[in-house]
Amino acid sequence: MKIVLQDLTKRYPNRNRKIKEEVVAVDRFNFEIPDGELIGLLGPSGCGKSTTLNMICGLEKPTEGRIFFGEDDVTDLPPENRGVGMVFQSYALYPHLTVRQNIRFPLENLKGDKKLSNTEMDQRADEAAKLVQIDQLMDRKPSELSGGQQQRVSIARALVKMPRVLLLDEPLSNLDARLRLQTREEIRRIQRETGITTVFVTHDQEEAMSISDGIVVMASGVVQQIGKPQDVYDDPVNLFVAKFLGTPAINVFAGEVKGGHLFINGEDVLPVGSVPDAPVTVGIRPEGFVLQDDGPFTVDLVRVEVMGRDTSVVSTHPSLEGATVRSIISAENKIDPKAKQVHFALKSAKVLLFNKETEERIRF
Repeated sequence: MKIVLQDLTKRYPNRNRKIKEEVVAVDRFNFEIPDGELIGLLGPSGCGKSTTLNMICGLEKPTEGRIFFGEDDVTDLPPENRGVGMVFQSYALYPHLTVRQNIRFPLENLKGDKKLSNTEMDQRADEAAKLVQIDQLMDRKPSELSGGQQQRVSIARALVKMPRVLLLDEPLSNLDARLRLQTREEIRRIQRETGITTVFVTHDQEEAMSISDGIVVMASGVVQQIGKPQDVYDDPVNLFVAKFLGTPAINVFAGEVKGGHLFINGEDVLPVGSVPDAPVTVGIRPEGFVLQDDGPFTVDLVRVEVMGRDTSVVSTHPSLEGATVRSIISAENKIDPKAKQVHFALKSAKVLLFNKETEERIRF
């Protein structure tokens, strides 16, 4: 099911009654989610991603704009008539009901020609449980399940209605690190097997990038960039997107372009073609450093962290925005941990320039 958002806007009255200006939670969101794809809505807390999801679901009514499922305008339809399945951050399971009863609960509210017999409801519940691999737990109560198993029950409950659209609102936030990894892989598998158009809201960029067909990066209610995860990571349109994506985060420096070359702290670190002379903000991805004895980029070594296949070089630099520089290099490279300085060459594809005032990307 294709989802189309046209100028989707949500404004709330200001809590300070002395201020008449409304608070804009989502500002003119235009996007088409292709049929059968998993799209990640990504951004920091308060960016408007959950509000967007709630408008798609019908829990929030847009101030302006329209929402289409396929060719159907669903903007004014109540949630129960939209054909959506919703999975929340909290599992929201009924503690006194078994897994089977929790999964089949949405089916018990169907009326008219959609009403199902007990046999049909049990069959649908069994199919949903098998899909999320909890069919052996059907007679247990939620208190007898792990956090990951409870989240699978909530996903099965959303799927049992055979929804046209599946909406996931930070479904992994309450799980520990190992379970988050396992459950996000399960979500991707389930989405591929069912082919249901899915919107996944998260503030965790690693989650979004690992399972999404496409991501939408938001800030302060405004869409910053839309694209495939790797494309957005490699080619961010502004400094916000560059900072938000990536673990470890991008290293940001004050720099200057002079005569077609990039200078950081007076060192000529990279040719940048026809970029006009001006002060710039420089972003260097952690994997953008190449250990080189006569490299043009010099840092003051703090420590070396060996992480198996990789080595993280932690250092400081006079032009850095932030506390430390993180450089990820192969563990095959040997660095004297007692050295005072380390020299790097830079990979041009991993060096990003931004306008110092507008923070928009400068390509070279």
